[in-house]
Amino acid sequence: MDLVDVESRLREVLDGIAGATHLIDAGGKRLRPLLVMLGAEFGPRQDKVVDAAVLTELVHVGTLHHDDVMDQAPVRHGVPTANVLWGNNRAILLGDLMLARAAELGAELGLPALRLQTTTLARLVRGQLMETVRPKTADPMAFCLEVMADKSASLFSMAAELGAVVAEADPAVCAALHTYGEHLGIAFQLVDDVLDIVGAQSGKTPGTDLRAGVVTVPVLHALAAEDAAADRLRVLLVAGAVTDPELHAEALTLLREGPGPPLTRADAREHAERARSALAALPPGHAKQTLETLCDRVLERAA
Repeated sequence: MDLVDVESRLREVLDGIAGATHLIDAGGKRLRPLLVMLGAEFGPRQDKVVDAAVLTELVHVGTLHHDDVMDQAPVRHGVPTANVLWGNNRAILLGDLMLARAAELGAELGLPALRLQTTTLARLVRGQLMETVRPKTADPMAFCLEVMADKSASLFSMAAELGAVVAEADPAVCAALHTYGEHLGIAFQLVDDVLDIVGAQSGKTPGTDLRAGVVTVPVLHALAAEDAAADRLRVLLVAGAVTDPELHAEALTLLREGPGPPLTRADAREHAERARSALAALPPGHAKQTLETLCDRVLERAA
């Protein structure tokens, strides 16, 4: 039982629906299904693990379809997005379909697994909603990290915990994996935010967050510098989304040359270490060793 089985089951679940495997066929890291399978190694029961991994990837890819519509993103995983190919309506429906298929799988995994899935879905939607209605009185950095935890890290924590839950691992193990996934997910997203600025993110157009008017951690670090570059950046960001090509290029240059990327890399290292610390109480073995290695791999993407 490995990721090959997950790939096969993914296609089986989505068989016969035009365009449903478009992003799946384009590749992707399959990091979240991997977390499910690693978490399951801490428990004795393995018969539901593949479906749990497939469920997790369906939720992930389904939300990507929705994100791409909201951001009007042209490229994902190096291929045109569904909204570019077929329009927003079909892209949204494809995302809905994947969430529906995930719910069908979740219904067969037992109440604890289904409860974890529904709680995560609520967090994902809440994070996306919060990002669109940012309160003016909120502390910008704390708010940004809260959105990140719901919108991105929640699926990592679900993946790691879900594998252990369906494998009937000890509750203390499930709790440790939840904490691990939460901090690994934040580290992963912080690195993604850096890559969106420095232009090293494979298969995605640089500066997507700027175009969508999303204020990320590297931007907040840059604005806190209180120098001429920060002042200019405030002017460029005052209207929210930066869509003018020249202004967009200028903003990206200011961010790349400022303190945002290195400070955000440091933030990511801190959360990766907190993820690693959560594994301390887990029994030694292949799964624990691989989970520790993933902490390093996440950081290497922004090296």
